[in-house]
Amino acid sequence: MNESELAAVPKLATKAMLKHDNVRDVELLLLPERVVLLNKSGAAILGLCDGSRTVRQVVDQLERDFQAADLANDVMKFLHDARGRGWVVVA
Repeated sequence: MNESELAAVPKLATKAMLKHDNVRDVELLLLPERVVLLNKSGAAILGLCDGSRTVRQVVDQLERDFQAADLANDVMKFLHDARGRGWVVVA
């Protein structure tokens, strides 16, 4: 992981939308012709990808929210996968 990756600004792809399903009490990522059921950490990461935070800021916020440390590698791996799936774009 390098500093340029941490300085990237991820945001949800235009076609993607986060939604909470109150009936099942789960977080969903809605995409054209597809719905992705997210776990708590995936939903938390994507919820912070609004185009106003760097990856480093996303990591810092998650570490505060979850009272955890050393989340950078996990967040980077998730965002890399999400980008490959077309869920997020990086500015």
